[in-house]
Amino acid sequence: MYKIVRKKSLNPTVTLMDIEAPLVAKKAKAGQFIILRVDGDGERIPLTVAGCDQEKGTVTIIFQIVGATTEKLNHKNEGESIEDFVGPLGMPTEIEGLKKVCVIGGGVGCAIALPVARALHEQGAEVTAIAGFRNKDLVILEDEFKACSDRFIMMTDDGSYGEKGTVTVPLKELLEKGERFDEVIAIGPLIMMKFVCLTTKEYGQKTVVSMNPIMIDGTGMCGGCRLSVGGETKFACVDGPDFDGHLVDFDEAMSRARSYAPFERHAYEEACNLFQKEVR
Repeated sequence: MYKIVRKKSLNPTVTLMDIEAPLVAKKAKAGQFIILRVDGDGERIPLTVAGCDQEKGTVTIIFQIVGATTEKLNHKNEGESIEDFVGPLGMPTEIEGLKKVCVIGGGVGCAIALPVARALHEQGAEVTAIAGFRNKDLVILEDEFKACSDRFIMMTDDGSYGEKGTVTVPLKELLEKGERFDEVIAIGPLIMMKFVCLTTKEYGQKTVVSMNPIMIDGTGMCGGCRLSVGGETKFACVDGPDFDGHLVDFDEAMSRARSYAPFERHAYEEACNLFQKEVR
């Protein structure tokens, strides 16, 4: 069992937890993930490692409440435990030798982008960070990004905070001015990463994306996380989660993701109904 030592709400649908898992905290690096189960009968879900404290032996996870399992996880409180917490899994983000990088996070994907930006900052790279959200109420981790960025740009779709527009707006402006990066690293919704890649491709700008499809075992055995990258089948859990964004078939990935939506919605509604009955 893995104890929850801290729980914090970042916005109405996003929660941060520190989990006591010293062996994972000792080895996890930026870009890797864990797979957890809330209870013995629960499903396995992947969550990216948002940070580690080796001295305390804790791992930070940040999750959005979108399905049955994240709803159940959010009902856990400090001092309680979850059943399984396995990792670190996947390949760490390759940052060695990078000196100038643009890190782009969209929505809860900022929780994945932040440790990458931190790792780059710690090795002395010049970091431009762009964070995008639908509106002001959904903004998370702003101060944390500012602390590890040489330049930080906040975007909201409706203009209620920062600048109005999507993350591709400032990215395109920078590229049009002739600015180039060793890499652009984009992490967020599939549609966001797709349009970031379409933007950077015009300028021949190398771009890496972090893919987080359905996963079950995290070892490449189940095949649920398969992707088409450069015409070849890759498995996000062992070959990734980072891939050359210009080679990823985003349309296929989005189609696969949509196919699970009705099942996830049904499970989420069942979980909500169960918690409501418990409250009564």
